[in-house]
Amino acid sequence: MSDYVSPALQAFVDFIGDGRDFVELRIRRLDGSRFELRHASEAELPFDSLETVDLAGLRRVARVTASGAFRPNKAAPGLRGGWIHTACSVPDLGAALEALYPGAVPDWYAGQRAAPPITHFKDFTGRQTGLYRITQILPPPLAIRTIQACCGNRFCLRRRLWTTDGLAPDAETGKSALPCLEPCSLLLDLARRAMKLEQEVKQPLALAQGDLAVLVAALERALEAPRAEVREGNTMDPANPRRIQLLLQSLQPLLSGEKLSGPGE
Repeated sequence: MSDYVSPALQAFVDFIGDGRDFVELRIRRLDGSRFELRHASEAELPFDSLETVDLAGLRRVARVTASGAFRPNKAAPGLRGGWIHTACSVPDLGAALEALYPGAVPDWYAGQRAAPPITHFKDFTGRQTGLYRITQILPPPLAIRTIQACCGNRFCLRRRLWTTDGLAPDAETGKSALPCLEPCSLLLDLARRAMKLEQEVKQPLALAQGDLAVLVAALERALEAPRAEVREGNTMDPANPRRIQLLLQSLQPLLSGEKLSGPGE
């Protein structure tokens, strides 16, 4: 492995100091340029109670959840625990972070600039073609609900720096120090699905407020215990967690009697 330490990685090492939590990691400096990585929730567990893993093992840890489901978004909550890794140099630390959170160090470094290189939602959808060109016509209220459904703490720990009309960036508290500099492919696919659903013929559905509360509770329960066979990236599946969250975003205002904004509002 190369001994080269990029300015981004050196700045990140300075940021860590003697130890720091980062996304779902606890990173601790052992001495000089040696570092220990483990899941933050297991920070106090004895060393010998955890499985020692190498770089390939870290990639396996990042690839799937504890239930074996593929993790298309490595910054999603749900990083598996039960392991420990020792990086014996600063470049080794960089490789370990890249295995767990691809692109995290350069993204973090870019986010430290006075003017980070951000691509906002309209600019991102504006350059889409083919199947995803439809995302350019998302009405602002639907765009906001879609972003909130896809990018909330339940699904991603990156701090969103980009915006769209009517939606501020994520606050400094509540997310991790890992920034999100532009919309991702998961959001793009959900935005396409949201617009396709918006164009479908609407079915009349009269529900009492009590029944609406039951429906919301059932959807929230489905989010808490998602079916293992449902792929996170498949937004065509009605049981997709982000699809469920998008529907919840639409139903919540109705519980308080608010009028849901339509495409022309």
